[in-house]
Amino acid sequence: MKNFLDDNFLLTNRTAERLFHEYAKDMPIIDYHNHLIPEQIANDVNFDNLTQVWLYGDHYKWRAMRANGVNEDFITGKKSDYEKFEKWAETVPYTLRNPLYHWTHLELRRYFDVQDILSGSTAKKVYDECTAKLQTPEYSVRGLLSKMKVEAVCTTDDPIDSLEHHQKIAKEGIALQVRPAFRPDKAMSADDVAGLNEYIAKVEQVTNLSIADFDTYLKALKLRHDYFDQNGCRVSDHGLEQIYAEDYTDEEISKIFIKIRSNATLTDMEVLKFKSAMLVHFAKWDHATGWVQQFHLGALRNNNARMLSVLGPDTGWDSIGDFSQGRQLSKFLNGLDATDQLAKTIIYNLNPADNELIATMIGNFNDGSVAGKVQFGSAWWFLDQKDGMVKQMNALSNMGLISKFIGMLTDSRSFLSYPRHEYFRRILCNLFGEEVENGELPNDVEWIGKVIKDICYYNAKNYINW
Repeated sequence: MKNFLDDNFLLTNRTAERLFHEYAKDMPIIDYHNHLIPEQIANDVNFDNLTQVWLYGDHYKWRAMRANGVNEDFITGKKSDYEKFEKWAETVPYTLRNPLYHWTHLELRRYFDVQDILSGSTAKKVYDECTAKLQTPEYSVRGLLSKMKVEAVCTTDDPIDSLEHHQKIAKEGIALQVRPAFRPDKAMSADDVAGLNEYIAKVEQVTNLSIADFDTYLKALKLRHDYFDQNGCRVSDHGLEQIYAEDYTDEEISKIFIKIRSNATLTDMEVLKFKSAMLVHFAKWDHATGWVQQFHLGALRNNNARMLSVLGPDTGWDSIGDFSQGRQLSKFLNGLDATDQLAKTIIYNLNPADNELIATMIGNFNDGSVAGKVQFGSAWWFLDQKDGMVKQMNALSNMGLISKFIGMLTDSRSFLSYPRHEYFRRILCNLFGEEVENGELPNDVEWIGKVIKDICYYNAKNYINW
């Protein structure tokens, strides 16, 4: 019987052990999608305590605590940071077989060298030990990133963001690359006309343009796209229920925009047409600047209206949705490809039922211009666990080229989430190792090791072309 989290954790055979320890383990990390706060990196902050760096904003943990019967006061409420941590520690023993159990203990070991199993009885010891370390210079946010060999991060930024913190970091000339990612979801949210008009007012402020018509709106957003490009942005990102690809004319969109500016109610079809038009314009700009476009598809967000009204979005009330993805996604990609304006594209699905759909869809638009031009993104959000990763990689292997896969991203708001890359790498190595041991792959560890290193690091580095 193996010991919990030993050196060969998740590695079930000798070949997997070799692949991980000799090829994957020490590769740097390119984190091309996350939700880290750039201001904290720019100021190289030290967190006051373990709760602040570990529990603030982490709705994975919040959902587990709620499921364990923890009152909201100890999650997002007014209880002290230690009281919140103690309730998390008491919850951890009940997270057995949830990836949180693995992640929690990997994070304690890799960052803080804490070997304890976290529980109510060890909470005070762990909290005090980790909090003390967090006060030291090597445990600043840049120190935490350095411990995990993070080479580059792409934060998630709204088009109206000033990017002042990215500029500050760039001027320092540090080795760590911190790049913005263009996330224009609010700019196309025509299903909330009042909210969209509030957003347009903010666009007017940052561009010094008076926006009364659609052409001016596009001009303003293109100025922001150019601004992001000038500040090192190389990726965009969209969080959508599904791709929107309704037929529309320029005249229709102009009229719809006039209705928006008049605060008139849009029909469902007008909303879809507006979103479809915006996606096409964003995609063409991405192609023109050589960016990579990312589409996160399938989340059913804000299911609990009562708690949404209390806490707002991104607080743990989202789930997998069962949206139809194939036909509209095909139409969208085909429309861009027809005019040779399809940028490098990463598609993530949240519903595992769509794995094979996405794995086959990408092959329709890999035109040989660049290896892996259209990517099946790594297992995302609720699928970001052992079973989800294995299924995603198996679908990609069976229907595409896993050797050209750009691998793992963090998609986290926490600076302590980077052991998820180790978790992914162990699972990846075990997949290959099992098939070598079974005689399904040749015992060519050197070549397979190269493929492993590519998936862990080099494919992403070459794909984004920093």
